[in-house]
Amino acid sequence: MPKKALIITYYWPPSGGPGVQRWLKFVKYLPDYGIHPVVYIPENPSYPLVDQSLLNEIPEEVTILKQPIREPYKLAELFSKHASKTISSGVIPKEKKQSSIQKLMLYVRGNYFIPDARKGWVKPSVSYLSEYIKQHNIKTVITTGPPHSLHLIGLQLKATLGVTWIADFRDPWTTIGYHKKLKLTASAAQKHLRMEKEVLATADHIIVTSENTKKEFSAKSDQPVTVITNGYDHQKLPNTIKDQNFTIAHIGSLLSERNPTVLWKALGELIKEQKEFSDTFELKLIGVVSDDVLQGIQKYIPDTHITVVGYVTHQEAIVYQRQSQMLLLIEINSEDTKAIIPGKLFEYMVAETPIIAVGPPDTDVARILKSTNTGRYFEYDAASELKTHLDSCFKDYKASSLVTHPIGLQQYSRKVLTKKLAELI
Repeated sequence: MPKKALIITYYWPPSGGPGVQRWLKFVKYLPDYGIHPVVYIPENPSYPLVDQSLLNEIPEEVTILKQPIREPYKLAELFSKHASKTISSGVIPKEKKQSSIQKLMLYVRGNYFIPDARKGWVKPSVSYLSEYIKQHNIKTVITTGPPHSLHLIGLQLKATLGVTWIADFRDPWTTIGYHKKLKLTASAAQKHLRMEKEVLATADHIIVTSENTKKEFSAKSDQPVTVITNGYDHQKLPNTIKDQNFTIAHIGSLLSERNPTVLWKALGELIKEQKEFSDTFELKLIGVVSDDVLQGIQKYIPDTHITVVGYVTHQEAIVYQRQSQMLLLIEINSEDTKAIIPGKLFEYMVAETPIIAVGPPDTDVARILKSTNTGRYFEYDAASELKTHLDSCFKDYKASSLVTHPIGLQQYSRKVLTKKLAELI
């Protein structure tokens, strides 16, 4: 008989965006290692992004459990649908540009919904799952956050049933960039820290997605911490032809502070200085784009060179990755984002498309790009180096030699990563 593992997750198809991919893929491959996944999800979630195509990727043999959830964001939509959707998707405008309703929503979210807006799902979930675990003799429970309130479900199940509990952190908790924007009172901030400390001290094993997060959590807890990054899956795609234009594409959300002026300025200068560059360059933005970022780009790059595609399905995103001449990855220039490795990085790496990344110093992303030979990483103050690299890539594009020569990618395949997870269960 295969071993059972109960996986508690908020994001599940038809949710779109990066949060769903990690555990959808783990669930796909866990049966190959003798583990039957039982996935517990909300029955009526409020997802800011929806991708119906992902429903086709759910394995038939997986057991799905659903229970109702009260969604505060649905109530918030009565006041402002736009503000509720943008905040729930993580796009928070700069403070000086926030409307009164946005400021109120952020204050309420930060101080009345601790650790997050799904806190109301904890109590009924513990009640329902306690009976299910006893009836089906489940020994291992896995919680994945954000939302980090799901870890509180694991915390209580551990306390009452003595199950083995693995806490998976796709992002940090109190050091994630948006945490500081929630207008927290001192008492609310302390409550977050207390909850985080209790979860980290009680889980039997902690999984994180980056070495920097491992370093952070190892300083806060004596429990074992293992890095299992996100990864790529082998996709069956129609043959794609590279764009004729010199296209640089960013795929995914561009939050307000993912706004590297150094990059937009370098591209703007090349447009002005080189007619051939101007004639062929196109910046493609695929996904949710903050107004702040779009306005920042338009200061340097004419609208005629910008294509805003908006949100697309995961399958369409992969096609864009392979069609583009270059792929852009941007992280906020902050100490808090050093540990963030966007899930799309690994799909970028197998897209046979050179990557250009901009972010803070000493990041896991920079290390991975260098070790796999899949792109170049630049800090926010590297103006001349960035412009020189862009110009060099454009020359390679003209010579039909803009290619990648990756090494060591197999370690990031979803199946290899799932084997590492299975060894912990």
